[in-house]
Amino acid sequence: MSPRPLPRPAPPSFSGRLHDPRTATAVGRLLGAAVAVCFLTGVVSHYLQQPPGWLADRLPGRPVWGYRLSQGLHVASGLAAIPLLLAKLWAVYPRLFVWPPVRSARHALERLSVAVLVATAVFQLFTGLLNIVEWYPWPFSFVPVHFAVAWVLAGSVLLHVAVKAPDIRAHWSRRSAGTLALPDEDAADRRSLLLAVGAAAGAVTVTTVGQAFTPLRSLDLLAPRHPDVGPQGVPVNRTAAAARVTGASLRGWRLEVLGPRPYELSLPRLASLPQTEATLPIACVEGWSVSARWGGVRIRDLLERAGAPAGAAVRVVSLEARGAYRVMEMGGEYAGDPLTLLALRLNGQVLSADHGFPARIIAPNRPGVLQTKWVTRLEVL
Repeated sequence: MSPRPLPRPAPPSFSGRLHDPRTATAVGRLLGAAVAVCFLTGVVSHYLQQPPGWLADRLPGRPVWGYRLSQGLHVASGLAAIPLLLAKLWAVYPRLFVWPPVRSARHALERLSVAVLVATAVFQLFTGLLNIVEWYPWPFSFVPVHFAVAWVLAGSVLLHVAVKAPDIRAHWSRRSAGTLALPDEDAADRRSLLLAVGAAAGAVTVTTVGQAFTPLRSLDLLAPRHPDVGPQGVPVNRTAAAARVTGASLRGWRLEVLGPRPYELSLPRLASLPQTEATLPIACVEGWSVSARWGGVRIRDLLERAGAPAGAAVRVVSLEARGAYRVMEMGGEYAGDPLTLLALRLNGQVLSADHGFPARIIAPNRPGVLQTKWVTRLEVL
C-alpha cells in the first residue's frame, strides 16, 4: 500500500483580491522611502552618539539643530514605516506560503533572502518602537544590536530589489517600460487601499511628530513625550532619583578640572565667572526635542584656565553612581565651540535636580544622552 501524500498546509485567508505584484510594488515604494530615510538618519544618529576615534574630533556643532532634525526624522519615518510594513506583508503573504516551500537552489536562496528581509524589518521597527517608550524586554544592549541589524536590513533590501527588479519595473506604474497600459480591473480598489495605508501612516506621523516638531505639539497624542511637559518646561528621561543623585551626594559639591594646571571651583565661585547664554535644543534619542534658554560658563574657558591646548578634547564625569553615559568624551570641535556650556541655569532658573543641578553639559548638534548631567569633573585629554 503506497503511503498517502502529505496534505498541503492551507495558508491563512483574508478577504480581498489585491495580493498581487502591483499592490506590493505600490506599497513597497512608500515603505522603501521610509526605510531609506530611517536608515540614513539612523547612521547619522549612531555616529553622533558613538563616534569612532578618527571622527570624534571632527564632528561639527553646526547647524545647532542638526541632531534634532535627523533624530526627529529617524523616529518619525520609523513609526510611519510600521503601517506600511504591515500593508506590504498583507499584499505579499500568499507568496510567503507557496508550496513546495523550496523548488530549486536559486528559489531557496530567494526564500532565504526574503526571510532575512522580513525578520530584520520586523525586528528593527518594533524594537525601535519599544525603545522610544524606554521598555527593554530583551537581554541585549539595544544600541549596538539595533545598529548592526540596520546594516543587515539595508543589505537585504538591496538584494531583494536586485532580485525583483524585473517585477518592480513591470509594475512600477500603469505602463511598463514603453508598452501600452496594462489591464487593471482592480485599480479603484487598489487606490482605496493605498489611500487607507497612506492615511494610517500620516495619522501616526501627525500624532507623534509634535514631540520634535513643536508647531504640531498640540496634536502630539500618541508620542511618549510632550516637548513642553517637564520640570522647568523641558522633559526629563532620567531623574536624579533614578540616577541615585541625592542631596547628600551634592553636599560640598565642587567642580574639578584636570589638566596641565588643575583646579577646583565651588558652585558660588563657578557662578561668579563670566556667564554665557544660548538658546539651544536638547534632542533625545527617543525622538523628542525642545529648544530652551541655557546659561552657564563656556567649556573652552574652563579648559583654557586649566592650560589645555587649542583643540583639546575633554572627558566629562558625572556624579551619577552608575549608567552607560556616566562618563562622556567630547571632541575638540565641541569642546572649543563658544555655544558649548557647563550650564547652571535653564530658562532663567537654577537647574532643578532632575535637569542636572548643580551643573550639566549643553552643546549644539549633540544627542541628549551626551548632554551629561550632575557634572563633577572635567578632564583635558
